[in-house]
Amino acid sequence: MQKIYIAGHRGMVGGAILRRLQARRQAGEPFELVTRTHAELDLTNQNAVRAFMQEERPDVVILAAARVGGIHANNTYPADFIYENLMIECNVIHQAFAAGTPRLLQLGSSCIYPVAASQPMAEDALLTGVLEPTNEPYAIAKIAGIKLCESYNRQHGTDYRSVMPTNLYGPGDNFHPENSHVMPALIRRFHEAAEQELEEVAIWGSGRPRREFLHVDDMAEASLFVLDLDKDIYDANTQPMLSHINVGTGTDISILDLAKLIADVTGFEGRIVTDPSKPEGSMRKLMDVSRLAKMGWRARVDLTAGVADAYRWFLDNRADARL
Repeated sequence: MQKIYIAGHRGMVGGAILRRLQARRQAGEPFELVTRTHAELDLTNQNAVRAFMQEERPDVVILAAARVGGIHANNTYPADFIYENLMIECNVIHQAFAAGTPRLLQLGSSCIYPVAASQPMAEDALLTGVLEPTNEPYAIAKIAGIKLCESYNRQHGTDYRSVMPTNLYGPGDNFHPENSHVMPALIRRFHEAAEQELEEVAIWGSGRPRREFLHVDDMAEASLFVLDLDKDIYDANTQPMLSHINVGTGTDISILDLAKLIADVTGFEGRIVTDPSKPEGSMRKLMDVSRLAKMGWRARVDLTAGVADAYRWFLDNRADARL
């Protein structure tokens, strides 16, 4: 029976992939799922990962584990972000190969692209310019993950693939006030402002930058779609040294308009003001998703419905330590 290991199954994306695979198994697909918590397996520990891979010898590895965070976290802990993510990728990818794992899917991020990349950002924009300074360490680690997969494929004939999602949100997100991304940060801020009946909420920056948002359930579906693609189809739509695939909706929204949408969903009725003194990152980060669309997959979750879903999850899980 095929054995699938999900690294990072307690994270937002890993959890969504786990739920989807569990549903497949309940529907009759025969495979074994393997997971480990961080307490059970520290993926930055080479010896521990080696021992785990040699014992389990998974047929498929889904690498959804990562150190992640928003602008504040990336600016505050750059060494942690580059070190931990490089170690996770190096350990999991190499030890999967050493254990004979033929198939692996690595999840990255849209921040791999240069700050001045043409919009929408196509896969061939990789390594064509300077990265956005606030998340450069994380981006470099994720680029290294792509190149690790490609290098093992080229040298050893493995089938290791990479998907690069746009900004993700939904159930399982991190709503911490200091370490979260823009979507959960705004959901929490507007919820608390509505509860406290505040007159205004300030958002970082000018509100003009535009961002693309993908619901985590769509990301889970896309990840398994790419993983399940016949190798001939995957190879026909990629290149050996440009093999990653963008995953997104192909549409974006300004941060100010996103704030207005979240205010409506959370019931906040006060003013929304901007704070240009705060960092806001790139002016636009829209993914070119034509490569994935050509292979047969498109996002399905509407942004308004998705925000409402994320807000319901937040309300139901506020006791979680991360919230």
